[in-house]
Amino acid sequence: MSESSVAAPRSPAELFLAFNRLALQGFGGVLAVAQVELVERRRWLSREQFLELLAVGQVLPGPNIVNVCLMFGDRCFGWRGALAALAGLTLVPLAIVMALTLVYERFAAWPAVAGALRGMGCVAAGLVVATAVKLAGGLKANRLGPLSCAAVAAATFAALAWLRLPLVAVIAGVGAAAVALAAWRLTR
Repeated sequence: MSESSVAAPRSPAELFLAFNRLALQGFGGVLAVAQVELVERRRWLSREQFLELLAVGQVLPGPNIVNVCLMFGDRCFGWRGALAALAGLTLVPLAIVMALTLVYERFAAWPAVAGALRGMGCVAAGLVVATAVKLAGGLKANRLGPLSCAAVAAATFAALAWLRLPLVAVIAGVGAAAVALAAWRLTR
């Protein structure tokens, strides 16, 4: 989908309902569902636009999806859109989490509950991998090119998973190298 073929939400209420829908589907993380909802289903963003919002959202403090929803809402309707998107993303899930906290407090010692939580962790990991695979196609237009992007991803994975380096060190090292490479490629 090209950037010229994207639509836009018609109102802050529609934005609220869209982010509420994706929040309620996002078991273990909303990012995978956000990509499907905003890019594939509603066509409000191209894959490249979503990647740009996500890239900025990742360097800002706070959860990535909250940053994405605030930026997208602001882009559509200013502060009213940002507030509508954030409310849609958080209000109902917050009520559900509060209710589940009360239930968990009562049943935490049950082995079935502990097993269910372990299973949920696997589902969340699968969602992250699925999102990465779906978004990888958007890197074709990236100035670094697919090979450099893959090298940065591999270096990040190796540093975190195999070498078990602290996240701050990986961001400082691999992140700084990626930024320097991007700056060099942009000046060529």
